Amino acid sequence: MKFAPYFFCGALLVALAGAQSAHTADAAFQAWLQSLWPQAHELGVSRATFDAATRGLEPDLSLPELVIPGRPEQAAPGQPEFVQTPAEYLKETTIEVLAAQGRKLLNQYQPQLAAIERQFGVPPPLLLAIFGRETDYGRARDTHNAIRVLATQAYLGKRKEKFREELLLALKMLEEGYVKLADMKSSWAGAMGLTQFLPSDFYKYAVDFDGDGRRDIWNSVPNALASTAKQLLDKGWQRDLRWAYEVHPPGNVDCTIGIPENTRPIGEWLKEGFAPAYGRAFSPAARAVPASLLQPAGLYGPSFLATRNYFAIKEYNFSDLYVLFVGHLSDRIADPQPFETPWGKVAQLPSRDLDRMQEILTARGYYHDRIDGKAGMKTRAALGDYQKRNGLKVDCWPTAALLAHMQTRQN
Repeated sequence: MKFAPYFFCGALLVALAGAQSAHTADAAFQAWLQSLWPQAHELGVSRATFDAATRGLEPDLSLPELVIPGRPEQAAPGQPEFVQTPAEYLKETTIEVLAAQGRKLLNQYQPQLAAIERQFGVPPPLLLAIFGRETDYGRARDTHNAIRVLATQAYLGKRKEKFREELLLALKMLEEGYVKLADMKSSWAGAMGLTQFLPSDFYKYAVDFDGDGRRDIWNSVPNALASTAKQLLDKGWQRDLRWAYEVHPPGNVDCTIGIPENTRPIGEWLKEGFAPAYGRAFSPAARAVPASLLQPAGLYGPSFLATRNYFAIKEYNFSDLYVLFVGHLSDRIADPQPFETPWGKVAQLPSRDLDRMQEILTARGYYHDRIDGKAGMKTRAALGDYQKRNGLKVDCWPTAALLAHMQTRQN
């Protein structure tokens, strides 16, 4: 007991030191914010707008993907595309509920959606599917202060330059009256509005489609959907082209050929034994469409022939599961049939293990893309190549056992 006072004093000193450190960090953060004023001014931001947005602002250290000395990096929340299995992400009950609501909105906004399709070539069900996936048709509202999020990421994040530009454009949005500071809410990643636009996306793609003179993507469904259509068109969307077709592969399918660069006319895939799900027929025009083989769970789930429009959606969100979700949801708004092939029971490796796999595959010449901890098409194909060369079962799916094998072998 006699050591308690000394322990208390030590704890107090540690706490005071932590408080002083936090105060110093906040002061440094404010100094950094003020250093942005000349650039903001060049964009037309007034001193009054700048001060109102930055006064008393502190970094949000609860955000993921920050680089803070002495603290482990936090995993990104709210990104099930990269931590869930296909079966978990594409839950049938979720798809059914969203499809039912999508059909209601399809009727409610039929004239506006038809006009958007005439102008941009993107079908209404797909736009509604993105709306449903991003914000549950506007029912899931953003809660973060967008300026604080963007400033924190610009100050402490992995992509400082990117978010510094987004922060400056967000200030410009405030200056030009597109949104009030109190209403400028975002996701933890800084995206805003009914279909989630960063400030740079807003300036590139936001449109006034309802004719009220404002590019309001927060409250106007026609504006948000038309803006999304414009962005998809810019990403390469092609009119009158499906996003993908579910198919049944032949029994001897080689999953390593499922990479974006390996495209063939759909008719050639069919000649090689790929059969359309539900026995659907292909028109001569559809048979001529180039497509890539997509097997999101390796050999343990549905297979697809992905068209150019699949990859246009992927430019909107770089995740195979995201594209599958919105593509399938768009189909389900018009057709109640689920995927004909069910998802198999597979486990999703943690991102750190996938990082390690990609590092090994890169070092041994199997993989030539980004090390990002995501089991995308190129990573799955590289894993399949590794399995081939090492006499393993070729299923193109990352497992803990496969990682252990890779860590004990040299080829």
